[in-house]
Amino acid sequence: MLSYLLFMLPPMLLMVWAQYQVKSSFARGMQIPARLTGAAAARQILDASGLTNVPVVETQGFLSDHFDPRANEVRLSSNVYRGQTAAAVGIAAHEVGHALQYAQSYTPLVIRNLAVPAAQFGGGAFTTLLLLGVLLGSMQLMMLGVLLFGGVVLFQLINLPVEFDASNRAKRILPEMNIVDQQGAIAVNRVLNAAALTYVAATLQAVLTFIYYFSLFYDRRR
Repeated sequence: MLSYLLFMLPPMLLMVWAQYQVKSSFARGMQIPARLTGAAAARQILDASGLTNVPVVETQGFLSDHFDPRANEVRLSSNVYRGQTAAAVGIAAHEVGHALQYAQSYTPLVIRNLAVPAAQFGGGAFTTLLLLGVLLGSMQLMMLGVLLFGGVVLFQLINLPVEFDASNRAKRILPEMNIVDQQGAIAVNRVLNAAALTYVAATLQAVLTFIYYFSLFYDRRR
């Protein structure tokens, strides 16, 4: 257990730092005014892109913003939906970026969506098979669980370019449409760059978890 904690310490520290950066940059960005609310900015970008059929709805939770491809709608938390600030429009534009990806059949997003079932199954199977393997003393079950965890790793790796692209679209579109000024653009960059760190940390954690358990059980099998 100690060796695992030491091995996983870098991504764990990075995740803590990234979450702190997200909250602090979001708080600062919420103090900088924007021309539109998050909801209005999302609506304007969608309409300008020809996606008038994609609704923008308010949802519960703090920073629970997301694009739902099944319903084909942008869902914004109350602070973002109603906030007329740089942070609010930055996050809203990021989620609209996913809507644009979906409408354009952006290849990494298509692949990521295909990888979702493997990630969901692999994450659950990993824990179950690991516990069963320990209880039954079966190295084969434990190794199978590790291999299935590869679905989580694959998802996280594919997710990175999807999230980076959505943020890059937001950073470009908001100044172009004069939704934020220069100061607002800087705040948007800070918020979205901090959010990107969380995706990097999650990916690093998944990769190192796979490497740790694979090498551990592979060495034991030998």
